Amino acid sequence: MYNEMNNNVEQQYQQQNQEQYGNNSETIKEAKRKRKIPGFVKVPVAAVAFGVVASLSFQAVGGGYTSTNRTTTQESTTNLTIASTSNNESDSTSGVQKVITGTSSSEVATDVSGVVENVMPSIVSIDCTQTVQQQDIFGNVYNKEATGSGSGIIIGQNEKEVLIVTNNHVVSGATMVEITFSDDSTATAEVKGTDSGADLAVVSVPIESISDDTKNTIRVATLGDSDDVKVGQMAIAIGNALGYGQSVTVGYISAKDREVATEDYTMKLLQTDAAINPGNSGGALLDSQGRVIGINSVKYASEEVESMGYAIPISYAIPIINDLMSQEEISEEEQAYLGITGQDVTDAIAKRYGMPVGAYVQQVSEQSPASEAGIQSGDVITSFNEREVKSMSQLQELLGNRKAGETVKIVINRLENGSYAEKTLTVTLGKKNEASSQTTEQNTTENNQNKSNSNGFQKGNGNN
Repeated sequence: MYNEMNNNVEQQYQQQNQEQYGNNSETIKEAKRKRKIPGFVKVPVAAVAFGVVASLSFQAVGGGYTSTNRTTTQESTTNLTIASTSNNESDSTSGVQKVITGTSSSEVATDVSGVVENVMPSIVSIDCTQTVQQQDIFGNVYNKEATGSGSGIIIGQNEKEVLIVTNNHVVSGATMVEITFSDDSTATAEVKGTDSGADLAVVSVPIESISDDTKNTIRVATLGDSDDVKVGQMAIAIGNALGYGQSVTVGYISAKDREVATEDYTMKLLQTDAAINPGNSGGALLDSQGRVIGINSVKYASEEVESMGYAIPISYAIPIINDLMSQEEISEEEQAYLGITGQDVTDAIAKRYGMPVGAYVQQVSEQSPASEAGIQSGDVITSFNEREVKSMSQLQELLGNRKAGETVKIVINRLENGSYAEKTLTVTLGKKNEASSQTTEQNTTENNQNKSNSNGFQKGNGNN
């Protein structure tokens, strides 16, 4: 079982980078001038974010990044809420206004130009640069710069920064992120937080780097309620298709809660026949009033299938975005420690062995926070502080956003009498620097082939 659960992380990472970004070593500006379709947007998403299903493949439309060593703060950021009425009030004293939306859900739109005109200032293009490793025919390994592009939605601001949501796979692994606003002005962004399991990320642009003219032009998107969306309602997709700049497609909601299998787990998404093309990842799926009901994420790639695009429902995304947009860096001395080693329980493993999808606990360190809270070897962690856990890497991300000394709720599934029973445990996180020497000594004794990762985890026979 462990052999099947182990992953060749290095090989997967290299394949993902090559397929996402291709062999393009041009700069962002050169890529824009030549208007070439990035190599990474042409491949099945099995190497990016989504996997092969029923002999067809899904195709994601972006890159990738990871965020660590951050914690949550609520000092200057207002949590996202679902809009119930039209809103044109300023989001803060910095002067960025909210998008004006319609007020009637019964309107039948045949011309969406007015909606698009109102919403377009809240949509941005995202261009990423990444350093990837490549190998020539002689076996020589070298680093090469590659570029990729996607889309984003302005979802808020605080006193210091404008906040933009996109897909995790758009900014994953990026060494530089450049934002292009609706007035064609550009700014460098920083990845504020990511959730690989939900394929969501928040990036921030410092307020001081945005000109007054741009502040007066851009808008904060108004969020709708994807739970209230009905099949057959109009849907409008906006995004940076093929890296050419913002474009618009129109269709309908084809299905809700459509289960889409990824490489390791399943997501429930909105299905639409509005064209979601490569480069649209992270862009907005709107209702007929211009409210964001989804975040464009993936499309079906097959000669036999047309007009099947998918978006992350905004009602599902809001609590995750709220957490990501309010994170800040924490010092090394404050980094949290749990004290387990483990492996992924993917959909395939879960179905084969009757286990829940999550993070399988292979080993618990002695006198660690996990041990003191009652976590045992063989448990499957499925939730961390009310956030769903689908893999060890996602658990590591969530742990990396917490400070030592914080108390969190961890949901585990434990095998009892032939079936898994869910239990909720309260864990007070320890300090990573105090536990590192103890963890290193224990790991060396237990398995010389495994290596400790940056948050005290181990993953199979590879680095996490």
